Amino acid sequence: MLDWLPPNISTIGQEIDNFFYVIYYITNTVFFLVMATLIYFLIKYRYKEGREAKYYHGNNTLEVVWASVTLVALLILALASQPLWSKIKQDIPPSDIVVQITGKQFNWEVLYPGPDNIFGTGDDYQIDNNLHVPVNRVVRIVLKSKDVIHSFFVPSLRLKQDAIPGREILAWFEANKTGKYEIPCAELCGFGHSGMLGYLFVHSPEDYQKWQQETWPPDIEEVGL
Repeated sequence: MLDWLPPNISTIGQEIDNFFYVIYYITNTVFFLVMATLIYFLIKYRYKEGREAKYYHGNNTLEVVWASVTLVALLILALASQPLWSKIKQDIPPSDIVVQITGKQFNWEVLYPGPDNIFGTGDDYQIDNNLHVPVNRVVRIVLKSKDVIHSFFVPSLRLKQDAIPGREILAWFEANKTGKYEIPCAELCGFGHSGMLGYLFVHSPEDYQKWQQETWPPDIEEVGL
């Protein structure tokens, strides 16, 4: 189904996709019903010689039914999405891998707290646009912005979260497949918005440990895996 979606590498991506499919097919069903009705009316009430135009006030009962069905459908979708929404936004699992990502015009500043796992100390490591994480590990993200609203978007993780000036916003993910994946900005943030692109590198445990050893000298205590 829907082969045009990007590959899913998130542990909760399939749940997100399944809910997306539900909304997708509901809206498509409504769309085709409306289009079929429109075509029927175009044919039925097309111009005919001698036919006089008539004014119809409307059908209050039909309008109430239509509005009620729409309201009920929205309420059902809202209630059905609550467990998934809580899992994504509220019940953030614990993790010893925390990365601070700050959006600015026009790149992502990726800050690692270093072996002491504390931001703002001498062993912090900052790079632009490249996020390195191990596979099958929960990663917590602290999102910030230096200037305008940006949107941290990793399509393959089904993760999209705005970065807002003056706020720290938590997000998380767990990638289950190694590889390199794009991190575009999904919020129009200025003339260089289209070039604001980073990359997520998901490493095997061995490769991630090697990257850590290359990042922090051996005389600094390594972060345990």
